[in-house]
Amino acid sequence: MTFPKLATNPGMSQAAVIQGDRWRIGILTESLIRLEWQDDGHFENHATQMVVDRNFAGETPRFTQVVRDGLLIVDTPSLRLTYDMRPFSKEGLSIVVKGVANSQMNTWHYGDTQRGNLRGTARTLDEVNGETELGLGVISHDGWAVIDDSASNIIVDGDEAAEVKGEANPFGTWVVPRDNDGIDLYFFGYGHRFIEAVQDFYRLTGPTPLLPRFALGNWWSRYHRYTEAEYLELVDRFEQEGLPFTTAVIDMDWHLVDDVDPKYGSGWTGYTWNRKFFPDPEQFQRTLHERGLKTTLNVHPRDGIRAFEEGYAEVAEHMGIDPKSEEPVEFDLTSPRFMDAYFQLHHKLENVGTDFWWLDWQQGGVTRQKGLDPLWMLNHMHYLDSGREGHWPLTFSRYAGPGSHRYPVGFSGDTVVTWESLKFQPYFTSTASNIGYGWWSHDIGGHMFGYRDEELEARWYQLGTFSPINRLHSTDSPFNGKEPWNFHAEVEAAMDMALRLRHMLLPYLYTMNWRAAVEGRPLVEPMYWQSPENANAYGVEQEFRFGTELVVAPIVTPADRDVQLAKADVWLPQGTWFDFFTGRRYESRSTNGRKFEVWRGLDGMPVFAKAGGIVPLQQLDELNGRENSVDNPVHLEVLVFPGASGAFTLKEDDGSNQARPDESALASTAMSFAWHEAAGRSRFVIEPAAGNTAAVPEYRTWSITFQGVAQTDLAVTVDGEPAEAQVSYDVDTFGLTVTVANVPTAAQVVVSGALSIAEDPAIEDAFRVLYDAQIDYLTKERAYSLIRENGAGALGALHTLESKASSHPRHDFDDSHMPISVIQAVAEPLLRTA
Repeated sequence: MTFPKLATNPGMSQAAVIQGDRWRIGILTESLIRLEWQDDGHFENHATQMVVDRNFAGETPRFTQVVRDGLLIVDTPSLRLTYDMRPFSKEGLSIVVKGVANSQMNTWHYGDTQRGNLRGTARTLDEVNGETELGLGVISHDGWAVIDDSASNIIVDGDEAAEVKGEANPFGTWVVPRDNDGIDLYFFGYGHRFIEAVQDFYRLTGPTPLLPRFALGNWWSRYHRYTEAEYLELVDRFEQEGLPFTTAVIDMDWHLVDDVDPKYGSGWTGYTWNRKFFPDPEQFQRTLHERGLKTTLNVHPRDGIRAFEEGYAEVAEHMGIDPKSEEPVEFDLTSPRFMDAYFQLHHKLENVGTDFWWLDWQQGGVTRQKGLDPLWMLNHMHYLDSGREGHWPLTFSRYAGPGSHRYPVGFSGDTVVTWESLKFQPYFTSTASNIGYGWWSHDIGGHMFGYRDEELEARWYQLGTFSPINRLHSTDSPFNGKEPWNFHAEVEAAMDMALRLRHMLLPYLYTMNWRAAVEGRPLVEPMYWQSPENANAYGVEQEFRFGTELVVAPIVTPADRDVQLAKADVWLPQGTWFDFFTGRRYESRSTNGRKFEVWRGLDGMPVFAKAGGIVPLQQLDELNGRENSVDNPVHLEVLVFPGASGAFTLKEDDGSNQARPDESALASTAMSFAWHEAAGRSRFVIEPAAGNTAAVPEYRTWSITFQGVAQTDLAVTVDGEPAEAQVSYDVDTFGLTVTVANVPTAAQVVVSGALSIAEDPAIEDAFRVLYDAQIDYLTKERAYSLIRENGAGALGALHTLESKASSHPRHDFDDSHMPISVIQAVAEPLLRTA
């Protein structure tokens, strides 16, 4: 077997290198500089754990250099470096970043604290209740960031590694320590060009791989001693409930745990199926595959391979140990010989049906090799191994430092079940993109400790729908199961909706998956990436962009009792926006955007689509097969939002290994929306599928829903000929839907008509807020009268009804009291289009 290699291109362009006896400066781009100091003058040219490509610009960056008064001055269009050509010091090495607005700290001196850094991510959220400290990212308020790669091990060919390790190396590449202890820094001086900085970080450290389609669906996970029968009964129940899942996670009790003789140690590490729980592991996993689920098994590899394991004898002999001695084979991922045996053991388990591994390393960062983090090495080796023989590589593990995005998916750890934990996760997820880590998987619903709060669980499910990976998880408590039917009806309905919507989003998610891999744009991005000079964009830590079309502001605090709604603080950039679910229109006219409070019931979540937005969904119906299917869908619904023209290209492939995206495998379906309300006409076009058309169904049913529009007549043509279509209108969401069936994917579909934006139902929506508010009836009547007479102008008068004391209980029936939360919730519909 040929072990896959990590693609590297580590040598710097000599035309962009300035060098002295003990220092070297590499101009990688006009904004990215490598700074090295080595006492022995021996500089590192290998790839490292973080860096795989130092010559990606395609051409030599523009720069000038001059030595003046003992100082080297290097000038690029973006930076000005000054260096005294001595050992690095605060006084002798500095870089000015040009064109940074709103910062007086745009000059970096060697050793400066990175106070303005917008942060990156953290190794784990294990046992974290709320916030945790985050590592550095590559972007900053001050326009510069520094990533220190000095302690990173280097990646060498297997033959070279064999010389270092003194043992045969069957792997194509290996990781060894550096020869010396010098300084190796990367200075990112991109100003507020945040997106460009992260994209160049990907070029430096390697691209984000494309995920297989199933990884973007719902994952079921629980730390619970399932038997085979119990797990399959659970899958049956999900199917009966119409809840789609694509990934079955089997936690550590798949292997022997309690049946391990204490003389061997604990059962935390194990590689032998527990036949009491799973009599036929191969048939069990085959059944899950037949149900449309991929499988992953949890492993804690620290304790190596011990004598009770089914694979022990073979591993022991491989390591030169007499199996009769029952001597344990110690876990040592710095030994190529051990890792060869280790992977052979895993391959045999994979042959029984396991699709990928959950690497649950929790034992610190020390190996027998200087500076080598065992978690990083496990991620690196397992990911490469999982791609052998043409397989689509995938791992599931914790973050191990910059560059870890090459080994998705990330497991953020065992969080505490509290509102504080939920509130931190949207910020944690979006901020991780500042260090290129885009595919986080959280314990949706929380893992352990904490308390039961059904509203909290529903809101966590909603966040999961709009998370990079949606994996439900919980500990083995009889009170902490995450099955929706374990909750009361209103909460169960919200959970079911969240899980179904996640599966419906697969066409959109997979398109964004291609975007992340090819363009270096993570699915989840902080709001300030696209609005770096707008202070408002930094003040909404729980809000984020979700792909190209959507903005999400998850609710992370409990509902207010008076109004029976929960709120989220929202900032919308300038433009027209629509509620993704209800079709309500929001105007943000100021160049600074608009900040406001959004109030939603348990069945709602603040998600906004830009005017002109196009979001493809797959229908959960018989045309698309069983609930868990991840096939390219036959029946697509496309949500189109009025108010502006827009375009979207749906991207699909045949499901073969596309970890390194190959455009020849891609099927693209371009969609465009031309908005001409004033002219009384609009036009939506689905172009014929292009590229690898064999990857998509030959015929498709298209449902095109114009969300937030008035009812009108529409015409449909297929390849220019009038086509029969079904038309319906949803008065609640102002959704005008046109369905045309059995359309060849090689045909063009055009829907045209005199579309106009629906009249805003502000008064009706305000009435609904008042109707549900837990306040006295006289106050409701007075408030509603004011609203009908004055619309948004009634808000000032409503404050005269505001309670000056506790809003309940009330005993004075002649005295009206309007809690501030009710006024704020009523204000939202009245001010949406103001």
